[in-house]
Amino acid sequence: MQMSARNTVKFTLDPRRKLTARQLKRLAAIAAMPDSKIDYSDIPESPQGLRWTRPGDLVAAGNKRQITLRLDADVLSFFKETGTRYQSRINAALREYMRAHQ
Repeated sequence: MQMSARNTVKFTLDPRRKLTARQLKRLAAIAAMPDSKIDYSDIPESPQGLRWTRPGDLVAAGNKRQITLRLDADVLSFFKETGTRYQSRINAALREYMRAHQ
């Protein structure tokens, strides 16, 4: 995930999913479209006083501990293929296991 100078968050497509030539052409046309050409007429207005903010961490950073952990290659590869923050997903999977066994 990247953030531009205007604080716009940009996500990348899942690298495991291959797009067709038609889909790539459509994405290129959308990317080239200036903001002034975007039709917002079907989007409802935001409620009064609503303020968008970036979500906080799921778990406080002070709660994290850095360790060395040996994982099977296929397990690590699976999580890495899910994209950035794969370590957080590994942590979430371990947390679910912990909760199931309490």
